[in-house]
Amino acid sequence: MDSSIKEEVPVHEEFILCCGVETQVLKCGPWTNLFNEQRANRPKLLIFIITDSNAQEIKDIYGLQGQVEHKLAFLRTHVPKEMKLVVIGHSIGCYISLEILKLAPELPIIRSFLLFPTIERLSESPNGRIATPLLCWLRYALYVFGYLLLKPWPEKIRSLITRIGLQMMNVQYEFSVLNILEPFCLANVVYLGGQEMMKVVERDNETIRAHLSKLTFYYGTMDAWCPRKYYEDIKKDFPEGDIRLCEKKLPHAFIIHFYGEMAGMIADWLKDDLSKIEALTHGSVTDS
Repeated sequence: MDSSIKEEVPVHEEFILCCGVETQVLKCGPWTNLFNEQRANRPKLLIFIITDSNAQEIKDIYGLQGQVEHKLAFLRTHVPKEMKLVVIGHSIGCYISLEILKLAPELPIIRSFLLFPTIERLSESPNGRIATPLLCWLRYALYVFGYLLLKPWPEKIRSLITRIGLQMMNVQYEFSVLNILEPFCLANVVYLGGQEMMKVVERDNETIRAHLSKLTFYYGTMDAWCPRKYYEDIKKDFPEGDIRLCEKKLPHAFIIHFYGEMAGMIADWLKDDLSKIEALTHGSVTDS
């Protein structure tokens, strides 16, 4: 991929009601509503990105299983059934990606990239050993701390502190991330994190085996959430799988400073799949 060529891709933010919860959607591309677009103008492929988190009512929407069901409901409600999908998961988003493959085999997912995947033994990882007592045992103390300390602050003060923190880390904030110091938001993060520590234990080998041909795993060399041993173990169990080890020493939270490099790699990995889709599209036009 030629990094010197930069194409301006329109990006816009939208909030929709999904499962009774206001859901932020970032759309990259000229389309706005896939159902209203004429078939010829629709994208041939939709890339669905599930980050490290965050039709019908879902019980426990802010829990781990609720998050899985929320993403499934979005795909089933807001994406045409015939639209081919590439699912990209990062961190706990990789666990959600595998759950989507397991629970919705009818979705036309042609490829799934699992980046720095936290899909097993999360509480046993170096960071997990620190996070587990905080998120599971001291959760309510964190709730009280968050509400007592942050709730009295005016919204302008919380926004200012967030902006200063992001600027100090040299992090761009083009879209709405300024609510991260909201006590309600922090409480949900802690709650979901505690569930991750307790529920992400055994790797789902059955689902991986069933969809191995469409999976690409990408592990870090210095990742304290999924250490190198996890890469070596899954590589041993699935020697025929596309399981890669990062050679660029990218951090687990690559989205802060190294999102461009990761996007470039994924674009290169997708070239063959896009070529096949293009060939099939031209073939169907010729046949008709």
